[in-house]
Amino acid sequence: MKLFTVEEANDLLPVIRPKLEEIKARYKNNASFREPVKLAATAGVESGGGGLAGGTNYVKSLYKIGKLTTELYEIGVQLKDYSRGLIDFPSLRNGQMILLCWQLGEKECIQWWHEPETGFAGRKPL
Repeated sequence: MKLFTVEEANDLLPVIRPKLEEIKARYKNNASFREPVKLAATAGVESGGGGLAGGTNYVKSLYKIGKLTTELYEIGVQLKDYSRGLIDFPSLRNGQMILLCWQLGEKECIQWWHEPETGFAGRKPL
């Protein structure tokens, strides 16, 4: 697992932000397909076929979300919430594993951290 300093995490934010913005937008757009996808899947099982208006675009969008998510994980960033653009950077603080925490809408620098067990609710200022 890659460990980041605060400086390394901050340096990556300009690279990561556009990826998170695209993931968030695609995730929000795909929400309108969730019910039609369920109905198409059910119809497909019952009738041996099925379809979905805009299905090709939906699948392409899912693929792109997966690709962007994989790019983040390859950098070492943990994506915690698609709809909020919430990410964590594994790090060390006083010899203990912590997560540097950031989400879309916050300043262009890491200001929060939390222990792995506490999650977002346990965020503390740096």
